[in-house]
Order: sequence, then C-alpha cells, then structure tokens
Amino acid sequence: MHNTRIKRFKSLLKPLLALALMVALVFGQADSALAARGGRMGGGSFSRSMPSRTYTSPARPAPGGGYYGGGGFGFPFLIPFFGFGGGFGGLFTIFMVIAVGNFLMSAVRRSQENATVEETYNPTMSVNKLQVALLADARTLQDDLNRIAESADTGSAAGLAQVLQETTLSLLRHPEYWVYGSSSSQQAKMDSAELQFNRLALTERSKFSEETLSNVNNQLRQASDRLALGSKGEIDPAKLPDQPGEYIVVTLITANQGKLDLPTIQSSQDLRRALSQMGAIAGDKLAALEVLWTPQAEGDTLSADELLAEYPDLRLV
Repeated sequence: MHNTRIKRFKSLLKPLLALALMVALVFGQADSALAARGGRMGGGSFSRSMPSRTYTSPARPAPGGGYYGGGGFGFPFLIPFFGFGGGFGGLFTIFMVIAVGNFLMSAVRRSQENATVEETYNPTMSVNKLQVALLADARTLQDDLNRIAESADTGSAAGLAQVLQETTLSLLRHPEYWVYGSSSSQQAKMDSAELQFNRLALTERSKFSEETLSNVNNQLRQASDRLALGSKGEIDPAKLPDQPGEYIVVTLITANQGKLDLPTIQSSQDLRRALSQMGAIAGDKLAALEVLWTPQAEGDTLSADELLAEYPDLRLV
C-alpha cells in the first residue's frame, strides 16, 4: 500500500515540475519582453549598387596571324607554292605556332574580360556589424537616435549615409558611458553579401518583442508606449518597472562596396577607431544600413542579466 502511494506521487511529480517550469518560462519571457523593445532605422537596396548591364557585340577576330577572319588558310599558305618559301612543311609549322599563340592570347584576354565583368556586376562587398553597450545614464543618446529616426531620409543613399554619420557621431560624443563593444567584418560577393546582411539584421531584430519606433526606406512607424504612458500621455510612475535600467545597446549593420576591416574591440581606442571607420563609409559605396537600439521608449529597461543573455559577444572596453 505504501509503495503504491509512492509510485502515484512520483507519477504526479513529473507533470507538476513540467507545469512549474512552463509557468516560470512564460512569466520570465513576459518580464523580459517589456525590456526588449527597441528602435530601428535604415534601408537600402543592393540592386541600386549594381550597374546596369549593357549589350556589347562580340569582337570579330582580326585578320592575319596565320589565318583570315573569313575562314581558310589565307594568302600566306600559298607562298610556298609560288616558290617564295623555304618548303611547305617548315612554313606550315611556323604559321601553326603563330595561330596557336593567337588562340592562347585570345583565351587569356577573354578570361580577363570575364573577370572584369564579374567584378563589375557582382563586386566584392563588406558586411559589418558593430555593437556598443552604454550605461543607461546616456539618455541624451536615446534622444539623438529618436530625433534622427523621426526626421531622416532613409529612402536615398545620401540620406542613409547621413544617418550613419550622425549615429556614429552621437556614439563618439559619449565615450564616458561606453562599457562593452563588439565588431565583425565579412567579405563576400554581392549576391551572397545580401544574404549575410539580411541574416544579421533579422538576428538582431528578433531580440526585440516590438519595434516601437521605425524608419526604414522612408516608412515611419511609431507605436504607442503602452508601458509608461498615463491617460493624458504623461509618464506614469506607477507603470514603470521596479528594476532600474542599466544599459543601452546600439547595433549598426552596414553593407558597402570594397573592403572594410573593423578592428577587434578590446579597448575604448579600438571602439573609437571602429566607429570612425564605419561612419566614414561614402554614400555611393553604402548599399544597406540597419541601426537598432534598445531600450527605445522611455520607461523600458535593459538589465545586466538581459544584456549578457542577448548580447554574449560583447567585450568590456
């Protein structure tokens, strides 16, 4: 009888533990979701960076060199029959060598032309990601990013370059709040660089439960702050979370023509150099840009535990 009760208890214990774990996960994710809202701005088009193709008629082989463009052996091979050569066999060998040489030169020239066309229409690009974590005291940085997002022209290459410059400049103005940083650079042809860029952008965007402010390709969207706004639109202290915000994380993802090697972030000097390099990308070389930051809305928080969980690649600067 006693053993039967123990068995029944054990059979009920596993479902109870599973239920408790599920509840903990649900509520844990709900709490973190309040702090995982962010802002986003950027845009671009890889096809815009690709020059339009133009039709070029194939070059005709130049006459001479042992054979004529019209076919046949041509006049030089008739020379031995008129007594001007030193024997048909020797002269035939000479012209065969010339013909083979011309063929090899044409093959090399075509190979070089194909390589030039490949580099023109499928150029090498750099896909770069730079992340900076700052102390939450840098609230003016949030104001700067919100202002840029609300007024930026993200539908043109010049506008995107200005967004990149203003964002990096705003970060450079707050070195006293820098805590962590990370960087990465990859080189790839345009057709695969777009896939890499989209993958990086989606990975970072998936860390947000909501994008409360977004300006991408001149499509401005702003969500109402349901967390902290009262009935009259003012900040309601009763709705603010008890845990104070500790960090602000800004992520910049760029794709540009050419090679850009960002330094590995190991110090504040490395971070400053990386920000300067990324901000100096020319507008005509910038194919796409994503700027993401969290928290965006006033009242959102990002704790140390959330920072370590969502951004494990960050290094202390």
